[in-house]
Amino acid sequence: MTIAALVDLGVPLSVVEEAIAVLPLSGVSLRLEASHAGAIGASRFDVLVDGAQPERPYAEIDAMLAAASLPPRVATLSRAVFRRLGEAEAEVHRIPLDEVHFHEVGAVDAIVDIVGAAACFAYLAADVVSSPLPLGRGFVTCRHGVLPLPAPAAAVALRGVPTYGAGIEAELVTPTGAAIVATLATRFEQWPAMSPERIGWGAGTSLLPDRPNALRAVLGSPAEAGSALDDQASHVVIEANVDDMTGEAAGHAIAVLLAAGALDAWASPVVMKKGRPGLVVSALARAPDAERVAGLLLRETTSIGVRLVPARRIERPRAMHTVTTRFGEIPVKVSSGPYGAPVMKPEFDACAAAAERAGVPVRVVIEDAVAVARATLAG
Repeated sequence: MTIAALVDLGVPLSVVEEAIAVLPLSGVSLRLEASHAGAIGASRFDVLVDGAQPERPYAEIDAMLAAASLPPRVATLSRAVFRRLGEAEAEVHRIPLDEVHFHEVGAVDAIVDIVGAAACFAYLAADVVSSPLPLGRGFVTCRHGVLPLPAPAAAVALRGVPTYGAGIEAELVTPTGAAIVATLATRFEQWPAMSPERIGWGAGTSLLPDRPNALRAVLGSPAEAGSALDDQASHVVIEANVDDMTGEAAGHAIAVLLAAGALDAWASPVVMKKGRPGLVVSALARAPDAERVAGLLLRETTSIGVRLVPARRIERPRAMHTVTTRFGEIPVKVSSGPYGAPVMKPEFDACAAAAERAGVPVRVVIEDAVAVARATLAG
């Protein structure tokens, strides 16, 4: 998927083909084809293996990469990624690095994936920034038997990399993918400050129940230092000071702002000039909505001016799930991400309705919904 996304981005396929051609691999061919990940058009890259392949130990693969006529940067990156992968396998199996074996077809796939990806990144010569990685749960069957997800070698290879639970039973990050990202990424951000120029999509083979199985690669120019704050500001805080507005009018203004698309709105008491009590009426909006929300704030308050303050918003990934409790089905919002244990919040209106039907305090329904959600969704 990494190679597919980078070629879809604009790296010539010949960059990958030429890198693989200098390796002493037989019975291996490459195939790139147009595909889809859900409704998204993407590229799919496959490694086709004809016949049996030898079982290659790490030391043999490293020597192969060192001896091959690869460009120096490609060889350096490839060996670094394979070493991280080999060290992860060695730690999982509690054996020395030189005793790690990559099995048959899997070894060929890993060699092509790693060398091909290294060739693409070397061609682009760009800083590699990755978002935190989503990890699935469950089990996978492989040469070593049944293993838990994320695969043990993937978890070790991701040491130091921010991750979060994706909430589905699927392998979303393989050990090879983990080693590539962990070795090549210089930092991890939800979205770096940049101007996107090219976008590539690499399609996977599995069908996921709640999201497209695709890897997105974005090539962009970094934000200029002088405008870094504005370029990174995905949101805007709009606020106004008022000293002649009733609490009822402030409450109505907040309701109007929220109904019009503000992500949040609030009022804070302040002491203004000449000791007069007043309010700061504020709203948080997405940057494209800021002007419209500012206009509403002026319309619905007595202020003659508003302030627009650029802001960045870091959000937990959120998903809505429905859990079955002894009081019935309750929607629960689950907020995950690399920020500690997931936050689970049952929808209050649904809990209140269930509590009324059952004749119990609403807190009992909320506690039951959270307990069921933790047992069924956080594993």
